Formats: sequence, structure tokens, C-alpha cells
Amino acid sequence: MAENWHSQPNFLAKNNFKLAYAPHIGMFENSAGKDPIDQIKFMADTGFTALEDNGMMGRDVALQEKMGNELARLGMKMGVFVVDKGGNGQNTLAAGKKEHIDIFLNGCKRAVDTAKRCNAKWMTVVPGDFQRNLPIGIQTGHVIDALRRGAEILEPNGLVMVLEPLSDTPDLFLRTSDQTYEICRAVNSPACKILFDVYHMQKNEGHIIPHINWCWNEIGYFQIGDNPGRKEPTTGEINYKNIFKHVYHKAKAENKEFIWGMEHGNAMPGKEGEMALIKAYVESDSFTV
Repeated sequence: MAENWHSQPNFLAKNNFKLAYAPHIGMFENSAGKDPIDQIKFMADTGFTALEDNGMMGRDVALQEKMGNELARLGMKMGVFVVDKGGNGQNTLAAGKKEHIDIFLNGCKRAVDTAKRCNAKWMTVVPGDFQRNLPIGIQTGHVIDALRRGAEILEPNGLVMVLEPLSDTPDLFLRTSDQTYEICRAVNSPACKILFDVYHMQKNEGHIIPHINWCWNEIGYFQIGDNPGRKEPTTGEINYKNIFKHVYHKAKAENKEFIWGMEHGNAMPGKEGEMALIKAYVESDSFTV
């Protein structure tokens, strides 16, 4: 394990963050070393109370279990991992093709086993690309049908797939929070909710706090990234302190709690960049309660 991080500036002491921010493996590699377990310990020592690991399904079973055990030991929550082949450009649920749906459902079944090993509840699903030879309503119906079948696998296990509208390419079927809300309402299962990634939604629709309010009852998970650049808060145009404050108070009033996945890069390289990232979260979390 990397040594002497406690001798660093005060914000490296155990911060008492108001929200459950979830770094990902690799985010503090320069400070904690390459071992995922050491990185998890570093996160806990600096006050982070959750972990996000998109690639968890691809890790060795023994490591999945080891990471889950370490999170439990430290009292940390496991955030999302991505359902392997849960939908992409080559496997689009909008097409309504049996072979694509079978791949998705197989991914959901395997995700149940992964979730048990690492104490996860949430897993990311992206329905894939538009099928441009079909009307949009037909595509939407295909996606809803596939997701209902996925929910049938996950719901009995207490698991939740969170659908993520993305900004990476206009070819993607799922693009906005209101579209995702509509689909979640139609799937009508506690196992199908919205992953509200503030970075992607700033790019695709803006008007962040009103969209959060409109979609509130279907949001299961948040992700973070400033824009432009997709780095930590305070590096771009998004006022994360206000967003964090808004969600904190709205969630507290309803006795809800969300994990905030830190799905972004570091604005600066090396240990210095990692310290700056933590400092940015200390600043953005300093809203009044």
C-alpha cells in the first residue's frame, strides 16, 4: 500500500461527506497503488463511503468476492457495475430481435451472481442504438418488452438495473431523462430505474435541477462529471454544490439516499491531481444543511 497519505494536507484526513460519493478503481492509483483492495482502503480513509466499478463483471470471481468483503468490512456501499453485453451498438434492444434480447437476459442472469459476490444492488443497462428502419414508438415498445423480462430476473433478487441516457453519440437510442422516465413507468418495476448522469444530461438537455425534479420518482442512482471535459466538479460549468444541496434536501425529506458515482477523469495527473480531486469534492460538498 502507498505510504504516508495521512501526512498529506488536511483534506486527506477522513472527510465527513454529506453524500455517498463513489470513486472508481484507478482514480487514486498514484496515491494508493495498483491493488484494488488498497485503493478501496484509501477511499475509506479519505471519507468516501461507496465504490463504483463498471468493469466488475469482468473481474475474477475471487477478486469480486474479496472486494465485496472489503467493502463490507469498511462499511462502504457498492455502486453500479455495467451489465456485460447489456446493450450496445451491436446488441440493440430497440431492434426487437430474439438474439439481442437473449444476450441481454443472459447478462442479467450473470449479473445476479456478480452482485451477490460484491454486495451490489445497482447495475447499469444501456439499450443500445436506434434501429433506424423502425418507427420510434415500435423501438420504444421493443425496449420496454426486453427490460420487463430483465426486471423479472432482477426483481426477485432485490436488484435494480438503472437505465443510462447517454450523450456519447446521437446513434444511441436512450438520450434524455424524460424518455428514460417514460420507459421506467412502462416497465413498471422497482427493478428498473433511471441512472441520472449529470454530465450526459448537461450535454443533452441542460436544465438539470428541473429535470431531476420531474424524474425524481424513477431515479435510482446519480453519476457525476463536469462539462466540458468530464472531470471532477469545479473544473467546468456545472454548479455541483447547488445540485448536491438540492438532492440532499429533497432526498432527506423522503428518507431516501443515493449513491453518486464519480464516473469522470482526473483533471490533473499524478498524486497532485488526486489530491486536487479530493479537494474539489470537499468544496462541492460544503453546502449548508
